[in-house]
Amino acid sequence: MVVAETASMQGALTQSAPDNFHRLSFTGSGKEYFGIWIVNVLLTIITLGIYSAWAKVRRNRYFYGNTVLLGRGFEYHANGKQILIGRVIVFAYLIFYNVMLNVVPIAGVILALLLVVFVPWLVVRGLRFSARVTSYRNVRFDFVGGVGGAFLAFIVGPVIAALTLGILVPLASRWSYRYIGSNLRYGQRAFATDPLLGAIYKSWFLSASIIIAGLAIIAFVGFLNLAVIMALFDGSVEPMGGMPLSMIGLFVLGYIAFFAIFGVAALFYRAGVRNVAWSATTFDGKHQLTSDLSRGRYAWIAITNLIVTIITLGLMRPWAAVRMARYVNEHTGVHFEGNVGEMFDRIAQEGSAVGAEFMEFEGFDFGF
Repeated sequence: MVVAETASMQGALTQSAPDNFHRLSFTGSGKEYFGIWIVNVLLTIITLGIYSAWAKVRRNRYFYGNTVLLGRGFEYHANGKQILIGRVIVFAYLIFYNVMLNVVPIAGVILALLLVVFVPWLVVRGLRFSARVTSYRNVRFDFVGGVGGAFLAFIVGPVIAALTLGILVPLASRWSYRYIGSNLRYGQRAFATDPLLGAIYKSWFLSASIIIAGLAIIAFVGFLNLAVIMALFDGSVEPMGGMPLSMIGLFVLGYIAFFAIFGVAALFYRAGVRNVAWSATTFDGKHQLTSDLSRGRYAWIAITNLIVTIITLGLMRPWAAVRMARYVNEHTGVHFEGNVGEMFDRIAQEGSAVGAEFMEFEGFDFGF
């Protein structure tokens, strides 16, 4: 059986069609991951959170190792000590900041401003660390982005998105995806990402429509109950004692509906912009990445995962995580040009510009 699997993998790698399309797959299972997850949770609780760094390593190694392309899984090489040191540094700074804010308020304000200044540097270190501890076919990834680009993508972008009430969110998304994608390396080969702003706005319009329609419905229901609401605010009806239970239920439902609307819109937007950005990404100038997530299906999986996790008091969280990982991987692929096996052989022969050694404090794991 091993021989058959090896022959199958070699056959996939030696295809010489001019355009070979291969999808990723996820080979893990909820039952298998549950064993890892429950141990992580228990040890994290027992150690008052210290083990969470090692828990992240175990989790990432499982998910990376079960993310398969052309018969080979990815690898995660970080260790818990590296991540713990990075977290301790950040945690210590936050404690120092809160102490200074109470003892010397002006110093606390200065420290907060310094944190904003250093956030781009921390993001760069986090992206570089996450890339360098990731490998595929024994070749490491790398990240070469600078602090200036991180400042634009992760400080300026979110600020202008907030100031324009979300209208310029697509611009911020384009900056962040282009910054990350265009500074990513695999061995000595570069990725390039340049998503079209118009394509991102097409996805944004759907999410914006969901928000507008949802808020309109909430406003309409509120208008129908305007008399009771006005009585509540002018003091004619006591907030809790004299308010009918139906009115209390209406307020609770309205509160939940408000956040649910934005949550659903965010899920639709996340799936849509991922499709645009990944499909606008090339590797080594010719191999095309692609993503074809269904926005409705993606939102449905995320929402039902949350509901099932809450109902089971978190015990179905491993099943939910595997379910989402499987769906996302199955809808992610690469169009390879030329002979796939020869391409990876050349990359392996070139070697990676990234060594296996890392400085101990390079554990700022902000995500990759």
